[in-house]
Amino acid sequence: MKMLYACLVLAAAFAHAGSLLEEAPARTGSFSNPLEGQERALRAGAKLFARECASCHGNNAAGGVGTAPPLRHAGVYKAAPGKLFWVLRNGSLRHGMPSFAHLPEPQRWQIITWLTTAP
Repeated sequence: MKMLYACLVLAAAFAHAGSLLEEAPARTGSFSNPLEGQERALRAGAKLFARECASCHGNNAAGGVGTAPPLRHAGVYKAAPGKLFWVLRNGSLRHGMPSFAHLPEPQRWQIITWLTTAP
């Protein structure tokens, strides 16, 4: 029974993974990443992800730990950078996503640079 419950919780988390991006205000979709395409930002973003995010979303964002969804998939690659920025800044208690507003804006953009660059 516990295993069934765990599977249901995990399935629900994957089903709602895209909905967190959908919660971002429409106006954020037009924001661009000022660090896009910068190799230095990409490397810094990989390090920041490993430090700040991998404990929940897994190494290289390939698979979530617990109920955190994997992030290295087409939905994130194609997501508007401004929407990703909004998610990092605001988080979502309902989804179990903490806010990363404690990180300076450039560091949040570095994480987004890494997340939206195909492996």
